[in-house]
Amino acid sequence: MSAYAIAHLRSVDFGADIIRYLEKVDETLVPYDGRFLVHGVDPEVMEGPFPGNVIVIEFPDIERARGWYHSPGYQEILPLRTDNSDGVAVLVGGTPDGYRATDYLAKAMGRG
Repeated sequence: MSAYAIAHLRSVDFGADIIRYLEKVDETLVPYDGRFLVHGVDPEVMEGPFPGNVIVIEFPDIERARGWYHSPGYQEILPLRTDNSDGVAVLVGGTPDGYRATDYLAKAMGRG
């Protein structure tokens, strides 16, 4: 099941370090079959305040998403982003085919 690395970067100091990060991040994804789904586009905000941008990277599964994030190659460039931006990043697993919002009820009600 697919998994995703999602970052909400509220602000970015777009200088030399961010440029180096962007020049190197693609090569860190290759061994883990990661690919950008959302990157470099301004969101169309529909509700509430939403400063900044969203980045979404897809991986074939959560193990490869974790492997990428913790890999020596990514850890080496990570400070280039974290030292020059304000935001949060998470890894999340996707849902299986056929998933419906009501499937969450079993989990929420302690039955799943």
